[in-house]
Amino acid sequence: MAPFPLGPFSVARIGYGAMQLPGRGVFGPPRDRDAALAVLRRAVELGVNHIDTAQFYGPDVSNELIREALYPYPENLALVSKVGTRRDDTGAWLPAGEPADLRRDIETNLRSLEVDRLAAVNLRLMDSDGPDQFFDDQLSAMIAARDEGLIGGIGLSEITFEHLQHALQRTEIACVQNEFNLANRSSASVLKECAKRGIAFVPFFPLGSAFAEPNPVLGNELVQRAADRFHRTTVQVVLAWTLTVAPNVLLIPGTSSIQHLEENVAVADVELDVETVAQLNAVAA
Repeated sequence: MAPFPLGPFSVARIGYGAMQLPGRGVFGPPRDRDAALAVLRRAVELGVNHIDTAQFYGPDVSNELIREALYPYPENLALVSKVGTRRDDTGAWLPAGEPADLRRDIETNLRSLEVDRLAAVNLRLMDSDGPDQFFDDQLSAMIAARDEGLIGGIGLSEITFEHLQHALQRTEIACVQNEFNLANRSSASVLKECAKRGIAFVPFFPLGSAFAEPNPVLGNELVQRAADRFHRTTVQVVLAWTLTVAPNVLLIPGTSSIQHLEENVAVADVELDVETVAQLNAVAA
């Protein structure tokens, strides 16, 4: 698969998401620190050159693990983080979207990862129905950080089509992170616009929400049949399908297991036939 631009980098379409490195609920230290470090090192050995992280994963856990495992970093490694959220002492997710918060947290990410610039940083929105003055103020903080060389590109997360349109009137956007999967394609219009404009689209929950039981994606009968037919796991089938949706889709599946990491990276070699792709395309419809 051809790589795709992400900020100043060109990255493989299968990267790695560091969200599962901390403890349960993305909170506290990992169950097995040595295993977490080994997963990160193996990812780079397998050719992963896009790692998605955040200072609030842990908090202060995933970035520290990435630094210990990989510093000094390969020149082609794109480190992408996100701001707009913080965690309290109980692990609750709280907003931290004031412009001063965004700038502070960008600088904290730089220090914890020991880099002068991040490939991109995503502005994660919380409870925003559409662009407003506060969103404009947030964009101004992100633009200033990019223009000062702290970040290579501006990303947006949890946005509407209207947010994207508004942001593009003010600045270039490097990537968008929205939920998108076989069962939830509510961001299809955002994805289509990103593809049209050459913006990387990085879906989260590509395997279905971790909070949904039963899982509407991995538990889908068509997915299970395809997995049996291709002698692959259901995860591999779903990730392979997601890559067929558009050439600007970048995956960041996370895991704390080397075996699952290797299975995820091997998705690059999974070729679904036209009939299977068409059947899966029809699931949400």
